[in-house]
Amino acid sequence: MAEEQQQQAKENRGPAGGGRGPGPGPRPERGDRPGGGRGPGGDRGPRGDDRGERRGFGDRGRPEGPPEIELDKLISDSLYLDNQAHAIVSRMRDMDSGTKSQLRRLYSAVRRAVRAPEGERQHEFVMLRARLAYTIARHGLRSLDQLEKLLLQVTRKNDTRGYERFKDLFEAIVAYNE
Repeated sequence: MAEEQQQQAKENRGPAGGGRGPGPGPRPERGDRPGGGRGPGGDRGPRGDDRGERRGFGDRGRPEGPPEIELDKLISDSLYLDNQAHAIVSRMRDMDSGTKSQLRRLYSAVRRAVRAPEGERQHEFVMLRARLAYTIARHGLRSLDQLEKLLLQVTRKNDTRGYERFKDLFEAIVAYNE
């Protein structure tokens, strides 16, 4: 029986001996394999192959990060805010080489935006998001991507408590990063 399996394995490999090992029949065509035949541009990675998908990359070719921060939880639960601040600082230490002064400059901008008159506050936070996005891209601070997404939620909601909680979160991040 073992000799039959070895013989069959040799036949499947062909003359060069480079097949897929013991297994029934010839190698399946691209469209027959699971995940194959995606069509032009399907779910391929940033290099045009399947590697990005296997490495956990999202749509933009970046590693997928932790789940988004929930604004409603942030507003209602102080411990959630504290846990999120710790998680962001931990990721910063693992992923980024951001400096404390960059964080403090951003925090100063957050404080100014919160103190802006109510009619201008939303605009100030929109501009703050642009500044945060620039800083993230310029200095490679990928650990702050979550803050950018949260800032978008806060700006869309346009609620005083949301702005205050965002400021509190940023203050905690600066404090834990010291």
